[in-house]
Amino acid sequence: MAEAGRADLHLHTRLSDGWPTPAEVVERAAELGLDVIAITDHDTIEGALEARAYVGRRRTPKVIIGEEVSSRDGHIVGLFLEKGVRPGLSAQATVRAIHNQGGLAIAVHPFWDPAKPGRVGTAHGVGWLAAELEFDAIEVENSTPGFYLYNQMAHRLAFDSGRPQVGGSDAHILSAIGKAHTVFAGRTALALERALEAGKTRAARERYEAQALLEYAAWGWDFRRKRRLAQATGQ
Repeated sequence: MAEAGRADLHLHTRLSDGWPTPAEVVERAAELGLDVIAITDHDTIEGALEARAYVGRRRTPKVIIGEEVSSRDGHIVGLFLEKGVRPGLSAQATVRAIHNQGGLAIAVHPFWDPAKPGRVGTAHGVGWLAAELEFDAIEVENSTPGFYLYNQMAHRLAFDSGRPQVGGSDAHILSAIGKAHTVFAGRTALALERALEAGKTRAARERYEAQALLEYAAWGWDFRRKRRLAQATGQ
């Protein structure tokens, strides 16, 4: 039996709304012994490309080119991308655009702030569309503090729909990396891709240390401050 590998499939850098640089994410993942990581900045693959270039020929971690795409119906992570996916499409069109370039579409945090009929504004999760559309996997473990109930709902949805289950930290700070991750047979990005396609992945989660929770609270305060400033200046 192949040795079990660990992958964090949901990571952010300062190329979108994370604090660390792509290089810092790679170094932290290496310290933790993660075999594969996916940089999934919001609506850009630049952070992933930068991380892959930084890794170079080192053995681990392997970097998957990813993107967390802002569809009209909620956020969708595309993995194994060759180019960026345009935001603002429907969830169905976004999944199709990911598949058209040979990528895999992941319904991340589907029950966090999902779209509702008649709603105007940003939706973060695709909700029940995670079971209705051709998603390749559902994120059932997201280590963002306070997501326990959302994760439990995602677990049930994945179980009932028979979709592969994955874990991703959704890390915006270094100390969150790997707190939720995906376990698969093998140690390479190709092995992970095959495990996802075969539905043979498992989601896992680890507890936060108190200091990490304080750091996440600081990131949240900084994120809200920047958002209010952007709204005030019309950016």
